[in-house]
Amino acid sequence: MEATCLVVLLRICVQILALPAYLLWYLGIWDPLCKKLFPYFMAVMTVSYNKLMSNKKREMFSNLKDFASPTGALTLLEIGTGTGSNFQFYPAGCKIICSDPNPNFQKFLDKSLAENPHVQVERFLVAPAEDLHEVPAASVDVVVSTLVLCSVKSPEQVMKEVLRVLRPGGAFYFLEHVAGAPSSWSLFWQQIYDPTWIRLFDGCHLTRETWNDLEKAGFSELKLQHIHAPLKCNLISRTS
Repeated sequence: MEATCLVVLLRICVQILALPAYLLWYLGIWDPLCKKLFPYFMAVMTVSYNKLMSNKKREMFSNLKDFASPTGALTLLEIGTGTGSNFQFYPAGCKIICSDPNPNFQKFLDKSLAENPHVQVERFLVAPAEDLHEVPAASVDVVVSTLVLCSVKSPEQVMKEVLRVLRPGGAFYFLEHVAGAPSSWSLFWQQIYDPTWIRLFDGCHLTRETWNDLEKAGFSELKLQHIHAPLKCNLISRTS
C-alpha cells in the first residue's frame, strides 16, 4: 500500500503532535503504561460500542448453539477477550475459555462475568493469540475474535491456531475493523494516522486487509461481509 507525499507529510504532522508519547516509548515507559491504562479505556469504549453494535452482534451470534457438541454443551474459546464485552451475547450454559496477552483485563473480566451469570468461564489464559498451546487440538466448538486481529503480530499464525483448536465442524466467528475501500477518504486518513495509532493503541493497525488472511487460511467455508458500523469515527471499517 503506497503512501503519497501528502500522506507522508500529514503523518509527520501527527507524529509531531504525538511527540510526548513517542518520547515515553523511547524511554521504555509508554508500553507498560499503556498495558495498565488500555483496559480502562476499553471498559468505557466497549459499553458505547456494544450499544451501537448490539443488533449486529446478536445477529452474528444467534446460531452459536448450532455448533454445540452432541451432548448439548458449547465450549467457546474467545481470543483477545478483553473486558468480556461479548459475554452478554453468548447462549446460556456456554463454557468459555478466555485468552488475552494483557493480564490487566482480569478485574474487568470478573465484573463482566458477575453481570452475566448465564455463562461460565472455565479459565483465563494470559497468552497471545499466536500461541494457544495450552488449548488442546480439536477441543473447542467455536472460536470468537472481535476487534483483535488488528493488533496481533501475525494474523497468519493466529489463523493456524484457530484451525488447530477447532473440532471438525466447528466455527470461527469474527468481527474486525479493516482498511477502508481503495481511494476512499477513510483509507486516506487511516494511512495518515496508522503509524501513530499503532503506538498509542497497543499495536492496533488501521490499514490491515484482514479479509485476505481469512481467505488464505483454509477454512472449509467462509462467509465474509463488509459492513459500515454506525460510529462517529470514520477511521474504522468492519468485516464480519
